[in-house]
Amino acid sequence: GGHQKVVATADEAVADIPDGAKLLVGGFGLCGIPENLIDALVRKGPKNLTAVSNNAGVDNFGLGLLLQTGQIKRMISSYVGENKKFEELYLSGQLEVELTPQGTLAERLRAGGAGIPAFYTPTAAGTIIQDGGFPIRFGPNGAMEGEGVIKAHPREAREFNGRNYILEEAITGDFSLIKGWKADTRGNLIFRRTARNFNPDCARAGKICIAEVEEIVEPGQLDPDEVHLPGIFVHRLIKGPKYEKRIEKRTVFNPDAENRGLNPARERIIKRAAKEFKDGMYCNLGIGLPTMASNYIPAGVQIEMQSENGLLGFGPYPTDDMVDADIINAGKETVTTIPSSSTFSSSDSFAMIRGAHVDLTVLGALQVAQNGDLANWIIPGKMVKGMGGAMDLVSSGTRVVVTMEHTAKGGAHKLLKSCNLPLTGKGVVDRVITEMGVFDFNDGKMTLIEISDEVSLEELRAATGAEFTVSADLRPMQQ
Repeated sequence: GGHQKVVATADEAVADIPDGAKLLVGGFGLCGIPENLIDALVRKGPKNLTAVSNNAGVDNFGLGLLLQTGQIKRMISSYVGENKKFEELYLSGQLEVELTPQGTLAERLRAGGAGIPAFYTPTAAGTIIQDGGFPIRFGPNGAMEGEGVIKAHPREAREFNGRNYILEEAITGDFSLIKGWKADTRGNLIFRRTARNFNPDCARAGKICIAEVEEIVEPGQLDPDEVHLPGIFVHRLIKGPKYEKRIEKRTVFNPDAENRGLNPARERIIKRAAKEFKDGMYCNLGIGLPTMASNYIPAGVQIEMQSENGLLGFGPYPTDDMVDADIINAGKETVTTIPSSSTFSSSDSFAMIRGAHVDLTVLGALQVAQNGDLANWIIPGKMVKGMGGAMDLVSSGTRVVVTMEHTAKGGAHKLLKSCNLPLTGKGVVDRVITEMGVFDFNDGKMTLIEISDEVSLEELRAATGAEFTVSADLRPMQQ
């Protein structure tokens, strides 16, 4: 007896999803996405859908398929970077997009499933998210004013213990579409590696949760302590007939390529950044230069790397035979686990970040102002990739180090009196490392503490648009 949760096919599972439904869709990039349920939605064809999902897949896989068919009216996401179609539909006013910081998105879902209507977060305080007015829908040709434009609401702000926070509302939905690894027939679910990500948070916040898994077992075959998502949150269950598990960035270990193609300026930045690591630190390293710095960790220093998609402790890129679609980093690259690794959901990941449990964040920037303001997520009219986890990472109150080339193409200043691009965080930067030197930021003031042997102070001043003082004990840039 008992209510049957297991249904035969994906088509049957999504049969009652109507036009205009709000869907909460698990996955991070292409990792842990409910590919069979998405395919079934393409076949069924409901329109004017709202999809809440960290990303929108790629052009021809994952949620990208529903963008191609025009079934999605609005996306609520943190990052649209890898999907050209998404960017194009959004900038031309054909798709509504609410860009939401990744940790805020995870917590809005978690809160929605937990009956918490709203919460205060430090993330995005003092940015365009707080001020409102950023287009959810652009007008024709990317117009930010005029007919058809829909703008984001401002957020209420409040101060607690001298810090600024903004009020974010929970998200709930009509249906959750999630992907698990293994389930029993009562809907108890286990996820595998980093394919967990947003899935448990989406599951809890939907009125009806539809889960697809790779294997269904009888009750009693899962140990109660192993269950990641209790069956109370799962209403329908299918065994996916097939899994492509497409990999967005297949990266393999290549000892020869480690430092090829690194120009001396970039290498200087990386080597100096590696000096920021202290033994026992938990670190979140951004894509590019910050991640490369982990190749130069000083002898006797061990750090644990945190990846915001739900992985703590990871190793090098896999060898060809070890590539696993379920183990990726925040840059969607294939990585490996190590003996001390742990995996967790997106909301748990951002609890670590927002809760100041991660000691150090190293990331890139488009601009840094002399008071420590950071802009690194958008160039209006040119590049709309989304903020991903950056706003959460820099707003937690823990140490933030920026690694970047000193000037932009053509010598344009990146260190400025004030940023003219939309901010990622206000007064959040502690240190900037460029190929020319190292600057510290304290009480709204910028100080040069190290200078590269390759440049004179005059050259450095000319390349810097910010006002700074030179430390009394200025020293050569450490390598």
